[in-house]
Formats: sequence, C-alpha cells, structure tokens
Amino acid sequence: MSMYGRDPWGGPLEIHATDSATDDERSRNLQELDRAALDETQQSWLLGAGEQKKKKKKYVDLGCIIVSRKIFIWTLGTLAVSAVLAGLITLIVKTVPRHHHKPAPPDNYTLALHKALLFFNAQKSGKLPRHNNVSWRGNSCMDDGKKSEGTSSAIKDLIGGYYDAGDAIKFHFPKAFAMTMLSWSVIEYSAKYEAAGELAHVKELIKWGTDYFLKTFNHTADTINSIAAQVGSGDTSDGSTTPNDHYCWMRPEDIDYPRPVKECSSCSDLAAEMAAALAAASIVFKDNRAYSQKLVHGATTLYGFSRKQRGRYSQGNEASVFYNSTSYWDEFVWGGAWMYFATGNSSYLKLATTPGLAKHAGAFWGGPDYGVLSWDNKLTGAQVLLSRLRLFLSPGYPYEEILRTFHNQTGIIMCSYLPMFTSFNRTRGGLIQLNHGRPQPLQYVVNAAFLAALYSDYLDAADTPGWYCGPNFFSTDVLRDFAKTQIDYILGKNPRKMSYIVGFGNHYPKHVHHRGASVPKNKIKYNCKGGWKWRDTSKPNPHTIVGAMVAGPDKHDGFHDVRTNYNYTEPTLAGNAGLVAALVALSGDKSSGIDKNTLFSAVPPMFPTPPPPPAPWKP
Repeated sequence: MSMYGRDPWGGPLEIHATDSATDDERSRNLQELDRAALDETQQSWLLGAGEQKKKKKKYVDLGCIIVSRKIFIWTLGTLAVSAVLAGLITLIVKTVPRHHHKPAPPDNYTLALHKALLFFNAQKSGKLPRHNNVSWRGNSCMDDGKKSEGTSSAIKDLIGGYYDAGDAIKFHFPKAFAMTMLSWSVIEYSAKYEAAGELAHVKELIKWGTDYFLKTFNHTADTINSIAAQVGSGDTSDGSTTPNDHYCWMRPEDIDYPRPVKECSSCSDLAAEMAAALAAASIVFKDNRAYSQKLVHGATTLYGFSRKQRGRYSQGNEASVFYNSTSYWDEFVWGGAWMYFATGNSSYLKLATTPGLAKHAGAFWGGPDYGVLSWDNKLTGAQVLLSRLRLFLSPGYPYEEILRTFHNQTGIIMCSYLPMFTSFNRTRGGLIQLNHGRPQPLQYVVNAAFLAALYSDYLDAADTPGWYCGPNFFSTDVLRDFAKTQIDYILGKNPRKMSYIVGFGNHYPKHVHHRGASVPKNKIKYNCKGGWKWRDTSKPNPHTIVGAMVAGPDKHDGFHDVRTNYNYTEPTLAGNAGLVAALVALSGDKSSGIDKNTLFSAVPPMFPTPPPPPAPWKP
C-alpha cells in the first residue's frame, strides 16, 4: 500500500520503504565523512604544516653557535657578492684618472703682505730673536742708552726697537705711529691675518715695538717728567764730519761711534702718540691680561704727561729736519680715542670729543692737507675711528653732536679720494697726489687706501650700502675700488711696470737707500767712510730687503733707482705700516669683513642697566 502526499513543488509525494533504508545509509556515510574531515582539520590546526609533512630542518654547527643551513648559505653568498662589488669599486677608483681641485692661489695682496711684514724683521735693533728670517742681519747697537750722558735715571737702556729707515736712527715719533697702525689693523682684521698665517708674526712685531717703548720712560710710575725721543743723530747740515748715523755708511752691526739719546720734557705730540701705540697694543694683547694692563698703565702715564707738559717734541732740535711735528692737538684727539677704547673710561671720550680740541686740530677748516693721514697729522684717523663708535654703539648725548660732525667729515674725506672730485690731482698712471706732487708720495697713499677699505667695511658691517657726496650716492664698492687701484699701482700696475715693494714681482728697485742691505756681510768691518764705496756704487745691493716699500715715483710717474736719492728709494717704518694695514684690509675674501667687537672689549654699556622689575604684589 503506497502513501500519497502533496509535493510542495506541485507533484505527488510518494514514500517507499526501500527508499527510506537507502537514505539512512547515505546519512550515516555522510556523518562518517564529516567526522574524518573534522579530525583532519583539527590535526592540521594543532600540529602545523611542518609536523604534517614530517620534514626535518638541517642546521650547521659553527662551534659557538648553531645556525640554520639555509641562513648560513645566504650569509656566505651575501658576503661574497659584497666583496666582489667592493673590489670592482676599488679597481674603478684606482684606474679612473682623478682631477684634484687645488685651493685658489693667494691673491696679490696676501702675497705682498707676507713680504711687507718681513721689512720689520730687517729693521730690528738690539739682540735679535733666533728665528728673525733675515740672514744678513745680526745683533746691533747693544750699548744704546747705556753710555749716553745726561739721560734720566729712569732710563736703564734703550736696546731694541726698530731703526727708522735706511739709517740706524730710532725716531720714536714715527715709530709710535707705525706701531699704532699695525695694532689698529690687527684689531680690525685679526681673522684675515690668521687666514694668511701671519697673526702670530704681526703680534710679535708689535710687541717688539711696545717692549722698547716701555724702556723710554718710567712706565711703573703714575707721573713722569721726561721721555726719550730719539736714539742716534743724523744732522749734517753744518758740514760737520763727526761720525753719526747719516755721515757714516755702515752696517748697524759694525757701528762703533757714540749714539746720543735725546730726551724731552715738553713733548705733548710724542707722548700722546706713544700713549696711542701702547693703548692700541693693549687691545691686541687683551688675552695676555698682565701684559695688557702693563701697557694700559704706561699709556695712562704718557697721556697724562702729554696734557701737563705742553709742547712739540721737534721744536728746536734736529728732529725738525727729519720728522717735524706741526701740532699736538691732533694727537690729543687721536690718543684720547685710543685711551677710551683701551680703558673704557668716559673721561677720555669726553676729551677726544671736546669741540675745542677738534677746532685746534683743524677739524672745522679745510686746507691742502685736510684728509691726509700721516705720521704728523692723525686727525683723519681719529675721525674715522670715532665714526666707528657712532656707527656701532651710538653713545648719544653728550657726544652725538661732535661725533655726527666727525662722521660727516669722514664722508667728505672719502669723497675727496674719488677721481670725480678735484681735491687731489692724479698722475697719468692714476696715483693720487695726496702730498701735492712733493717727494715720497707712497706713505700717504697707503694710509688713504687703508682708511678707504676700512670705512667701506664699516659701512658694510653697519648694513649701510654707501654714502652721499653732495646729492650723489656712492656704494661702498667705489671706496674699495679706489683702495685697490692705488695698491695695484704700487704692486706694479703703473706706466713703468715697476713694483715699489722690494722682492714682489720681477721688476722692483735694486738700489734701495739702506745701509744694512747695501753693505755686504763678508766678515769685513767697514768703518765710517769705508762704506761710502757701497753707497756710491752703481751695482745692485748685495742683500734684498724683502718687503720694503720705497719712497715712490714723482708726480710724472718717473722713478730713478738710485741709492743716493732717498726721495725715490728709501723705505720707512711708517710707510710700511700703512702698507701692511692696506694689504690686510684688501686681502682674502671681502665677506670676512671686520671684527666689530674687539675694539669695544673694554668699553662698558653706553646706557645704565635698567632696574630689576618690582617684586610681585602680595595682598
């Protein structure tokens, strides 16, 4: 009997006994399959793939550690590939030609600087240091100041220092100016000296000069009555045949005639200039505290002496023939400025900015030599120096009015150096005639070149692009170009193609008016007149006095390389000091500029420190 039912899809639903048995078996079979699949899945989850496949890893025993063989092989392969690559790179580097980029050669100003400093080594007097680097020089004038009659008890000896020029006289007035100029250049451009490898050298030269100046008066005293002004004599105007430093022509090492010492008790110009030299040097040696303070004390004593004992050092003596001082008012301003920077004492600044001093020094009137810095007149240098104070510190009242005047006058002086103005003539070759065609022009030219380059750097450091000459504005580059053209002329860019620095270039003076360089060092001692044959010979000097800047050409660019004509061929300390200052200012990279802060290292804040804020209010 069959059973019928309705199929939900529309057909009859029939159920047979045989079909039912078949379905039960199928169901059991499916349950068994599902259980087997589940067991296999659980095993794979619990045991992992490695356990299933029953594969065993292989290892390498390195003794201290055991690592996988696979990792070991990969490591060895990597090292081998790296070694091959390194070998290939090394081979390429060694076989490919290399191009070395050499540093740029030093510029002409740096090359000339090395030589110009050596001139001071050649001018040293006394017991020379072991490494003086001038083979034809030796110890000389070892009795200076010892046997001189009439010298004060404060002077023990005057051994050392520098000879002034081609003779063996020590003129302290131009020598002090030379040391001040060297110190000023170091204060402003110590980084450039360092870059040129000359900082230690120039500082040693300055110290050689300042050590000597400390011997010329009682530097331990607070007050003095006299100072030594000169060692040696050169006056031959009366036709005297008495041996002295101009009548005789001898190597300094062979001098055997008396060398008198001249002292002065009324010499404001000399004392103030020596004070400036010691004050400026005290800033150079500020890291040597004991020596710096020694110089400051000596400078203070000298400047006080200059103010109390009024008079010109050259009045009524032979110095008026060689280095005549026309006034001491400019030294009061110049020395007062340096004393302020060395001590920070505002009384010196008040003195240096006193309108009466400036008036007496000629600050408010022109004249043919206005704007010309020299061993005689330092007003222009003082104006530039005090303009620096206004540019960077701006001290304000009560100094502002006179400082503004000095600043304006400095701008006018810089204008006068430019070729578009007619304050000074120029030779056809382009050399400015600051001494109006008179002999020995180069010493004035190098000072102007230094001031122009320095003032240009002042303006750059103050973020000032230039200055006005009347309605016309000029950039700082114009000043630097002026300085370069003048120094380039001296280095050989002139109508004669002549370098006026001995030893620089291929064409330079060979008959320099210089006793030590013109008399041979041949173990023969030539007496006073015995050296005349070397003075008068037409042969070149047996020794090259490297770095000496000769007096220079005439107003027509002419030059006579004749030993007996000192107006052409004699070098001087003051001239070479200005040359060194100008060369270092122009050397190297312009971007290095000046050292703004060292000059002000002893200067206190311009304004009083504000009081501390009040304590917080408490109820």
